[in-house]
Amino acid sequence: MENQEPVRLREIKKGKVRKHLLSVLVKNELGVLARISTLIAGKGYNIEGLSVSETHEEGLSIMTIEVVGDDIVIEQVVKQLRKLIDTVKVVDLTDIPHVERELALIKVNVSNREDKEEVMRLVEIFRAKIVDVSPTTYTVEITGDEEKLNAFLKLVKPFGIKGMARTGKVALKREL
Repeated sequence: MENQEPVRLREIKKGKVRKHLLSVLVKNELGVLARISTLIAGKGYNIEGLSVSETHEEGLSIMTIEVVGDDIVIEQVVKQLRKLIDTVKVVDLTDIPHVERELALIKVNVSNREDKEEVMRLVEIFRAKIVDVSPTTYTVEITGDEEKLNAFLKLVKPFGIKGMARTGKVALKREL
């Protein structure tokens, strides 16, 4: 008779592949970003989004990393990140209450008066801002969650998008 694992164990090994949002507090030192990205790539995962900035505490930076992966492997990545000497704290925000935002700058083609008026209406509805204007282009700044940005992009795509820059997510755990 074959040696069979219990169903529960097989399911755990398989894991569920989904987006994870990791918050990593690190010492603001040379090479930290490279070590962290190498660790994640070494596990065979691509970083989908990355945002890094200084915090209110001198000498510390916060990294928000979005990575798609199996729950079990992401848990291993988190454990390995915690072992890095420059890492102060690692939190997987995926399943805990948190606030997240993205920023996008989008150059939208507005070749006639009707297009300009319609894009301005969309900007108003989405609480975005027009931050630069040329005779044929509006550059729009929009912030919000991923769904809001994607919805806006879907609506302005028919006008023609000339260019776009989009940040990775920034996120903080909610205080309850």
